[in-house]
Amino acid sequence: MKPTRTPVLTGQLVNYICSSCNHQLRRQRRGYASVSQPPRPSIYDVVCVGGGPAGLSLLAALRSSPATANLKVALVESQDLSKTRDFSLPPNQFSNRCSSLTPSSVRFLDTIGVWKHVKRERVQGYTEMQVWDGISGARIEFDWHAEKEAGRGERPIAFMNENLNLTSGLLKRIDELGGVEILDREKVENIGFGEESEEADLSMWPVVELNGGRRLAARLLVGADGANSPVRAFSGIESRGWDYERHGVVATLETEGSGWGGDASKTAYQRFLPTGPVAMLPLPGNYSTLVWSTTPALAAHLKTLSPKDFIAMVNAAFRLSPVDLAYMHTQASGQADEFSWREKHTEFDMQRIPQKAVGVQEGSIASFPLKLRHADTYIGERVALVGDAAHTIHPLAGQGLNQGQGDVESLVKTIDFAVTHGQDIGVEMSLERYNVERYAANNMLLGVCDKLHKLYAVESGPLVGLRSIGLRAINSLSPLKAFLMAQAAGTGVKIL
Repeated sequence: MKPTRTPVLTGQLVNYICSSCNHQLRRQRRGYASVSQPPRPSIYDVVCVGGGPAGLSLLAALRSSPATANLKVALVESQDLSKTRDFSLPPNQFSNRCSSLTPSSVRFLDTIGVWKHVKRERVQGYTEMQVWDGISGARIEFDWHAEKEAGRGERPIAFMNENLNLTSGLLKRIDELGGVEILDREKVENIGFGEESEEADLSMWPVVELNGGRRLAARLLVGADGANSPVRAFSGIESRGWDYERHGVVATLETEGSGWGGDASKTAYQRFLPTGPVAMLPLPGNYSTLVWSTTPALAAHLKTLSPKDFIAMVNAAFRLSPVDLAYMHTQASGQADEFSWREKHTEFDMQRIPQKAVGVQEGSIASFPLKLRHADTYIGERVALVGDAAHTIHPLAGQGLNQGQGDVESLVKTIDFAVTHGQDIGVEMSLERYNVERYAANNMLLGVCDKLHKLYAVESGPLVGLRSIGLRAINSLSPLKAFLMAQAAGTGVKIL
């Protein structure tokens, strides 16, 4: 009688062979199944998802620094960046997506060699800002008055610039530096962890899978991919906040002149209305960009108006009482005639409000929802978040893009320190320095803008009087105003 032969399973072999042979067996077993396995990922030091201002600034800064210039880096962006790189518009046309750049942000961009690639003829600095309460008329005027009195001339509070002008300059700088693998027109299909292999153990490294089939393993994965960040979702970092139930209406306006101070001394204007602030910010020549925060219903109505009536509503927003403006919002059309009549019966100081809008660029009127979001942290193991992926702010202070630039500057310094001190740039301990430096500062600014929005949404009662007294008091205290301006410009003493 022949003995029964019991088959020995692969798992059981582990008990009978040495560990080195067992490792070889597992390697062979993986090899047999390699036909159905995904392709091996390409390994990078830094993979940045998102090709907006924050992501592009990060890559330009990394390539500009001698300490980090040799890192292997890649960019993933779903849009076609060739259109951004070749951005060009006539001198009398401007994109409706503009941002205010602080002197601190400009200095950083200049340091990493980007500012020279930005089309300066499309950038407009402004040296004064007029802000007032739409109900009480209380006003605060920001300018470098002390410096003017000392004969040192005027320096810009900030610079208005089209986002496309900035991103185009960033791409040109990256092209100049070289060494960045740009994967545009590629969407992120999935982000997961890698596998262990003979070559490397990537089981704790994030691997980005693209719709084109590429797989990218990152020592450090940076999420610069906006408010709905896939990188943040992968990392398990929560983002908390709320919607403001307001929309920001933007447009490119033509004004009757280049400003009361001419091209040499431009002024930005912002009026706080009960429905939200309306701002007119200067662009080169006789042009300005509009940012009007209002309810979704009023935003939708504004977009249905004829150019003539839309212009009338913009002019009314800076001149008429909230009651008159509310009535004009109820009209289906005819706002131009209504404003012409009501303007004659309203008193205002022409020199303290913007010059009248006389035209609106075709196709430039648009709107977007306003919200506040803040991630619980900006870092995880082998993950860092910058820009809108980490925080989203109300636009009333014009600080969104500047926050992103501040994040990038801090993160690059953190990576630089890790590289020069022989640390792993992706581990959470190495990244903690960035989180500590940026989280508290951003959280404070988010809170200030949120409270200002809520404070000026009140239409009546003692709070209106109190906020007006406070605004007038700050306006009369030049040292306090100078401190606030320096903080807004990013040039003041750090308080956090």
